[in-house]
Amino acid sequence: MNTLVENYINGARKASIGGSTQDIFNPATGEAIAQVTMSTATDVNTAVQAAKEAFPAWRDTPPVKRARVMFAFNQVLQANTDKIAETLTREHGKTFEDAKGEVIRGIEVVEFACGIPQLLKGTFNEQIATGVDAHSMRQPLGVVAGITPFNFPAMVPMWMFPIAIACGCTFIHKPSEKDPSASLLMADLFKEAGLPDGVFNVVQGGKEAVDALLDHPDVQGISFVGSTPVAEYIYQRGTNSGKRVQALGGAKNHMVILPDADLDQVADALMGAGYGSAGERCMAISVAVPVGEKTADALMERLVPRVKDLRVGSGMEPGMEMGPLITREQRDRVASLVQSGVEQGAELLVDGRDLVVSGCENGFFIGGCLFDRVRPDMEIYKQEIFGPVLATVRVESYEDAIALIEGNEYANGVAIFTRDGDAARDFVNRIQVGMVGVNVPIPVPVAYHSFGGWKRSLFGDYHIYGTESVNFYTRLKAVTTRWPAGIKEGAVFNFPILT
Repeated sequence: MNTLVENYINGARKASIGGSTQDIFNPATGEAIAQVTMSTATDVNTAVQAAKEAFPAWRDTPPVKRARVMFAFNQVLQANTDKIAETLTREHGKTFEDAKGEVIRGIEVVEFACGIPQLLKGTFNEQIATGVDAHSMRQPLGVVAGITPFNFPAMVPMWMFPIAIACGCTFIHKPSEKDPSASLLMADLFKEAGLPDGVFNVVQGGKEAVDALLDHPDVQGISFVGSTPVAEYIYQRGTNSGKRVQALGGAKNHMVILPDADLDQVADALMGAGYGSAGERCMAISVAVPVGEKTADALMERLVPRVKDLRVGSGMEPGMEMGPLITREQRDRVASLVQSGVEQGAELLVDGRDLVVSGCENGFFIGGCLFDRVRPDMEIYKQEIFGPVLATVRVESYEDAIALIEGNEYANGVAIFTRDGDAARDFVNRIQVGMVGVNVPIPVPVAYHSFGGWKRSLFGDYHIYGTESVNFYTRLKAVTTRWPAGIKEGAVFNFPILT
């Protein structure tokens, strides 16, 4: 265990100044495989200074040249997809195929950022008054930072920094200390693609590094993805220090199943959306909402054997459907929440807490868990479990399903499964949730749309990636021009009226 995951500042890996270290574990084996430096405020200041010094030249680089760097970055990412995915599986635990999918979805945002010359186009109006023209432009914020979670160590950062950098900003990435190696790998690939030093920097660490970024006067914007309590903290502290902040928080995503739905399709969807990546997704379906007892009974008949038969093991083992959880503490937390569900009266139809994976006995595994007859007052319903636990809340009617979802504090994603076009259209129009799927269990928008929830799933006015991110990482400037040849009147003391 000699590997030390360091910072990346001004184009080079750099040791922390006075910081401690923390172990990085392989969740499948429970073994410490490396260490990560825990940066101090001094390290953060060094990274911010490098980004600040790089900003003027990068801001003045023509957008088409910035786009060419993005094209090159896209190419090296494509060539190294497997390498990045192996890094994710080793440190996060997700299956290799799942990790490859994560990288590919991140690359889609890089592809979107390649169109930055078009995305930054302003507007122009000639002759808004006699001899007067008007136009608008979008200009980069400056130094910005991204604080990202453990569950998508490649994709979520790529939701942020490609667009920020394409817009002309310089960027500091603070990844999760639990699986930080992908951040350095992406930094190396970006340099290989021709990105100038100082434009993209990585600062490892925990709360001290986060707070230093939030408080630093030269950081103009903060992007964050994580739990709701931390998102709220990031938003409040960041905005209090004058920064633009987008902070995406937690979720409790429901899937409504109407009686006319294809239940075999529903079962397939729930297995992937509830248990994929061991449930460690902010868009995982964690609550199934079948309408009517008959629908619920038929759904449980299909789900129980499939949850029992989930193939769980090391993410690098071919054919696995689910890997371990990220840490021993998270596994124990999930097991504790499952126990609370039992104690509060929910029916635990499948209990995966005693799972032992041969050859990985010390890994952080928990098998799929399936609850029926869950009530909204139970902890397993109220809390974001972030594990392979599906809770079933039976309702009598479509209106009851709507009311259940509307009563939840989160509003990240939701899905409805039905053959009824009228019901689907009504659901899409009425439901107060940021991302909606119709017969699509995980409605994560493609790169040229934008991702974000409502209510306590998002703090701030901007969703992430897509055109929303272009607006977040830039400021709008309006310009009105008139040249001396068109000026005929003298001083004007009343409010100006263009004629």
